[in-house]
Amino acid sequence: MKIVRHHQQGVVLFVALIVLIIMTLAGLALLRQMGAGTSIAGNIAFKENATSVADRGTEVARKWIRDNTAITANDSLTAGYHSSWTGSVDPTTFTWDNTQSRLLTDDDAQTGNTARIIIQRLCETPNMSAIDPAQRCSDSLIANGGSRGGGSYPSILPSTSTAPFYRVTTRVQGPRNTISYTQALLQ
Repeated sequence: MKIVRHHQQGVVLFVALIVLIIMTLAGLALLRQMGAGTSIAGNIAFKENATSVADRGTEVARKWIRDNTAITANDSLTAGYHSSWTGSVDPTTFTWDNTQSRLLTDDDAQTGNTARIIIQRLCETPNMSAIDPAQRCSDSLIANGGSRGGGSYPSILPSTSTAPFYRVTTRVQGPRNTISYTQALLQ
C-alpha cells in the first residue's frame, strides 16, 4: 500500500490568521467603546455631585438671610452678601475670590468639591433700606404670610408688606475640572 501525500499550500493557515487579526481589532474597538461609556458616566456623576453641593449652598444662603434680616440693607462681602444687583450677574465672569463671595466648608471631604456663594438683594441702590422711597427693588407683596404677586415701591396695598427678592448664585468646583453653577431666587 502506497501513501499519497498532497502538496499543502498553507492557505487555511493564512485565512485563519487574517480572521484572528480582524477579531482582535473588533475586540479592541469594543473595549475602547466600553471605556468611553464608563468615562462619560463618571463625568455625569461628578456633575450631579457638584449640583448636590450647590443645593447646600442655597440652603446656607437662605439661613443667612433669615438670621440677618436686620442688616440686609448693607453689604456684607465677607458673608458673600451684596445689597444690590449691581455688578456682574454672569457667574462665569464673576470674580469668585474671598472679597466677593463666601467659601462653604464641605461637610464630606470625600467629595473633593469647593463651593462658594454670593447673595444679591435684588434692589437697585446698594447700602440703602428696601423700604426707602428712593429705593427700587424687585419684590413681592406679602399678605397673610404668603406671596400674592409682584409689587413695586412705594405703591403698597393696605394690609400688605413687601419683601425684596434675593438671588443666590453658587459655584462648585470639583474633581476633573468639574464646575457647576446654580442660581435660585429667594424671598
